[in-house]
Amino acid sequence: MNKKIIILGSTGSIGKTLIKILEKDKKKFKILLLSANKNYKLLLRQVKIFNVKNIIITNKIIFLKVKKILKGKKIKIFNDFDCFENIFKINEVDYTMSAISGLEGLKPTLNIIKYTKKIAIANKESIICGWPLIFKNLKKYKTNFIPVDSEHFSILSLIDQNYSGIEKIFITASGGPFNKYPLNKFKLITPKLALNHPNWKMGKKITIDSATMMNKVFEVIEAKKIFNVDYKRLFILVHPKSYVHALVKFSNGLTKILIHDTNMSIPIFNSLHQHCDKKIISNDLNIDKLNNLDFQKIDFKRFPVVKILKLLPKNDSLFETIIVAANDKLVDMFLNNRIKFIDISRVLIKVLNNKDFKKYKLIPPKNIAQIERLSKYVSFKIDTLSI
Repeated sequence: MNKKIIILGSTGSIGKTLIKILEKDKKKFKILLLSANKNYKLLLRQVKIFNVKNIIITNKIIFLKVKKILKGKKIKIFNDFDCFENIFKINEVDYTMSAISGLEGLKPTLNIIKYTKKIAIANKESIICGWPLIFKNLKKYKTNFIPVDSEHFSILSLIDQNYSGIEKIFITASGGPFNKYPLNKFKLITPKLALNHPNWKMGKKITIDSATMMNKVFEVIEAKKIFNVDYKRLFILVHPKSYVHALVKFSNGLTKILIHDTNMSIPIFNSLHQHCDKKIISNDLNIDKLNNLDFQKIDFKRFPVVKILKLLPKNDSLFETIIVAANDKLVDMFLNNRIKFIDISRVLIKVLNNKDFKKYKLIPPKNIAQIERLSKYVSFKIDTLSI
């Protein structure tokens, strides 16, 4: 029987990688639904390859355009994520990939959980801002959750459900393009320089987050929530080769590390074929890299944004939404040459120390609307700041 698949964000990098994996074993999968925002040409190619009968296009202009293109064809097209109840039965879907970037991915993630047996989440913002809401739905509908970030998938693989035996978790960071860059030149860093990542090909936003080390701050927050460990047991190690993705030290004296190529198809493939005897082509073990792993401690002068971890509350709160929203806004401003690279971390820390926002450390997220309102308010507030 074919495995039933949904891909939310099928035209993004994660979605495209999953599509390539599915194509190699096409007869064993049935894609029930795909979603995209604007890239309708690629979406329609995917629809044709897999004979998909349901699509979601969130951009209203593109939605109307595609509706005309598909007129007379037996394909249902929707404009939002409130349509799932009209298409699926509870737990009907075998595997869902949630790969819509930004806070826009939270609502579809929450909505689809009840209809799928397994959900792979590749959306940092959803986990960081809405984990209590996600966890509640996962538990209610007994849906299996798998993190797709290479670091969190590696941690999950290493602990093998042994949550109680975790002593320390180390998340590795490449250091991005500025790990050895002269500190006295940081004021001159341009978007072009910051987008030149040495190891990974990613979208603009996450590449800038890698350059500032904000992506690792996010990953520590995610790890705290997913694996239910204290921040004091979570650490970042700079590892320029990006060969080791996580290390876990256990209370029994063992320390495990997980290695794989700098290729997101590996965690995605394994999230799809979890506990199955399936093979993926990968490189041989790189002895040269193993003999020179070159782990380094964080240089706070180079990556001041990591200091944010000391400001985080122990409990789930709306403060995490402020971090995400403020960083999103500042990265966008940098990419549009409105602020300098060094202003991202400087202003972010300033915002988080603002007395108007500190109170949110005590307020847990209750619903999506609350998170979305706060996110918009933070963006507005930054526009009023004297940067």
